[in-house]
Amino acid sequence: MKTIIPVAGVGTRLRPHTHTVPKVLISVAGKPILGHILDELKENGLDDIILITGYKGYKVEEYIKENYQDLNVEFVVQEQREGLGHAIYLARDFIKPDDDILIILGDTIFETEFTFLKEGISVIGVQEVSDPKRFGVVELKQDFISNFVEKPDTPISNLAIVGIYYLKEGQELFNQLSNLIDNNIRTKGEYQLTDALQGMLKAGCKMKTFNISGWYDCGKPETLLSTNKVLLQKHSTKRELDGVIIINPCYIPESAEIKNSIIGPNVSVGENVVIENSIIQNSILNNNSVVKDILLDNSLIGENAFAEGFHYNLNVGDSSELRF
Repeated sequence: MKTIIPVAGVGTRLRPHTHTVPKVLISVAGKPILGHILDELKENGLDDIILITGYKGYKVEEYIKENYQDLNVEFVVQEQREGLGHAIYLARDFIKPDDDILIILGDTIFETEFTFLKEGISVIGVQEVSDPKRFGVVELKQDFISNFVEKPDTPISNLAIVGIYYLKEGQELFNQLSNLIDNNIRTKGEYQLTDALQGMLKAGCKMKTFNISGWYDCGKPETLLSTNKVLLQKHSTKRELDGVIIINPCYIPESAEIKNSIIGPNVSVGENVVIENSIIQNSILNNNSVVKDILLDNSLIGENAFAEGFHYNLNVGDSSELRF
């Protein structure tokens, strides 16, 4: 089993935070997005991984080498971002003809039992959504997938592809991706994975779907904060600090220094964060940030940032300094 995780994206909707770190290293509920994905794979014995890096990929490599030495990780650089299909195609040299392939998108946190790996057939993770136009979608016929469409102008169904693909016919996937790239077949200007999957159907491959209930978007500040809230229910810490009121769930590491403050609910605090004389709720404070004399709600504070003042809703990038 080979697991391919594309993490080359810039993450423009999470600026200013992604000016200094790739989106997959943005923290939520105490660890980077990529950390949640890799921990889920480790728990299920999936340790053979190919990461497709791009924007600030060296930081992804540094993170993996510091925290996941027990995983077998190969790094492939996507020099030009030409679509998800192109990103997956770059992993072809690391795939053997008889390898099963698991593809997991690097910008979405998920929770699943991985029982779909025992289906004996290719399966695609889906979830019903109210706005299918934003997603790749599938159409079913007698419980099998009959059609894939990428971000349809006229939706064929409301079953959105959530970013987990288990493919038994790995070699056929790369045959179809090669056909797209060799013949410059693009949809919406890019080489789409959904087009390759559609080609697999036409070649006779059978695919089913499985429903994912634990699917958490991290693509925008507001969805990142809502995901933080959900994940803290399972990943919170229990701390008691003199002069500090902690309203769980919260994630607070031992290295954080907090004085005369109220923290929580739904607050994720990074390493070496300093908090003084503040009230903070529904927020994420990244590593080495400092906040003083402030009331924060629904806020993101980047690494090495400094915020001091009154009650504001902030979206402060890394290495920033604010005084009110």
